[in-house]
Amino acid sequence: MPLLAAEAALRVNYAGETADGTSTRGRDALWLGHAWVDGRKTDADVAALARRLRGTGVRDLYVHAGPLEHDGTLPPSAYRNAPWLVGAVHRALPGVRVQAWLGDVLATESPDGLRLERAATRAAVVASTRAVLAAGFDGVHFDLEPLHSGDRNYLGLLDDLRAVTRAHHAPLSVAAHQIDPLPGFHSVWGALTNHPKWWSQAYFGEVARRVDQIAVMSYDTMQPLPSLYGGYVAQQTSLALEVTPAGTDLLMGLPFFHENRFGHWAHAETVPAAVRGVRLGLSRTDRDRARFGVALYVDFAATEDDWAAYRDGWVRPS
Repeated sequence: MPLLAAEAALRVNYAGETADGTSTRGRDALWLGHAWVDGRKTDADVAALARRLRGTGVRDLYVHAGPLEHDGTLPPSAYRNAPWLVGAVHRALPGVRVQAWLGDVLATESPDGLRLERAATRAAVVASTRAVLAAGFDGVHFDLEPLHSGDRNYLGLLDDLRAVTRAHHAPLSVAAHQIDPLPGFHSVWGALTNHPKWWSQAYFGEVARRVDQIAVMSYDTMQPLPSLYGGYVAQQTSLALEVTPAGTDLLMGLPFFHENRFGHWAHAETVPAAVRGVRLGLSRTDRDRARFGVALYVDFAATEDDWAAYRDGWVRPS
């Protein structure tokens, strides 16, 4: 019965009208795969990407330049074509920023992975950040998972990273876990599964205050229907807006991929449902917020229908 009540609430949350003006602010982002920096992509691919993105709201490209080694280091060979890519994008798409997307599996739920509790590892991550910025990237985007709510070592790492990125006049961006749909839900789920998954809203706010840009991974939600998924995204958008400072860019993730597995049903987690959910949450909570956008995950799995839904629903909604 509690589950049915929660799902009914999400369906209700998907109802209603979106407000005028809840559309792109020109602060959207796109995650790009590793092929862009390992030699597989060419000038022709950049030209095609430029044609795809012109007239949209995409300002940031998160280019997979890792993964980090478990000790926090990053071999330069992992992003050897970065100078070419950054230069090519700047010529083809003036004003678009190319950020190094760095991540790794954390040793929070298994013995293997990156350990944020180790000072030497955090120092190596900071050094890796300096290296990718020196290679020409315009900023750095971190995705470390699974990251448990309340992790103080992560907050300390962000403080250290912010000092580096500010010195380079570069943005610090992170991919963020979803927020508790019910207060304390991550604790309950963690006790049952050893995978807390969500962050508390307070912890989300602590992370958001330490970065220039925070992108919510608002997919892999376990919702079975588009209406329930859209209602969930509307709720997540409102929860994130409530605690993200006005000076931080808040981006909500859109599912440009089509896998079917536990936690993600391609028929339910669609771009149209996500976009409507984002617009509903924005309409209800902070319709005039300027530093807001969507983040598209991921380029190599996207279909023409995904791009059309983004353009028609968010870039120029009717």
